[in-house]
Amino acid sequence: MPLKLSLKPGEAVVVNEAVIRNGERRGTMLLETKARILRERDVMFPEDISTPQDAAYFCLMQMYIVGETSGKLYDGTVSALADWMDRSRSQAERDEILRIAQHVAAGDLYKALGNCRKLLKSDHDEAEYA
Repeated sequence: MPLKLSLKPGEAVVVNEAVIRNGERRGTMLLETKARILRERDVMFPEDISTPQDAAYFCLMQMYIVGETSGKLYDGTVSALADWMDRSRSQAERDEILRIAQHVAAGDLYKALGNCRKLLKSDHDEAEYA
């Protein structure tokens, strides 16, 4: 069953390392084979990294986009997750980081990235209300 992506005018999506930007009108794409997909809003750039959480997300995002489950990107992700774990404020957060690490170890990078994104969002939301 194909994956249907609806894109806003000018919205970009990364598909297997290729950046695809929609034109001037709303558009729909059908992906009929398995692919690594990341919407523009979920892309992080090096200049956006300001916390250990950001560094872990960035490393994991690179692994996911490239599709690498071992090697330098894997090593960097494991190191970033360990650093985040060391600086973690709560047991609940450490449990979530461990869950992310388990997904990475199992090669389920999409799930790891999604869990990491949720943690980043909750950290950001807490910072706004502090």
